[in-house]
Amino acid sequence: MLFNTIDIHGMTAADAKKKLEQAIKTAPKNCEITVIHGYHGGTALQNMVRKTLKHKRIKQKILGLNNGETILVIE
Repeated sequence: MLFNTIDIHGMTAADAKKKLEQAIKTAPKNCEITVIHGYHGGTALQNMVRKTLKHKRIKQKILGLNNGETILVIE
């Protein structure tokens, strides 16, 4: 399984969503994308990734032990 990391710190939720949707669209099958969104500066990015981000290729969202990251399993 391939792994990729995307850091969206400091982005607006809208810009981060566009970046993630593009990455998901072009990601190879059966890979994981670790999204580093942070949470100390607010939870807008965390909520966008964990709750509102939808894409037909996202098989699963794994909440990391670190609250500042979420792993997206792509199929």
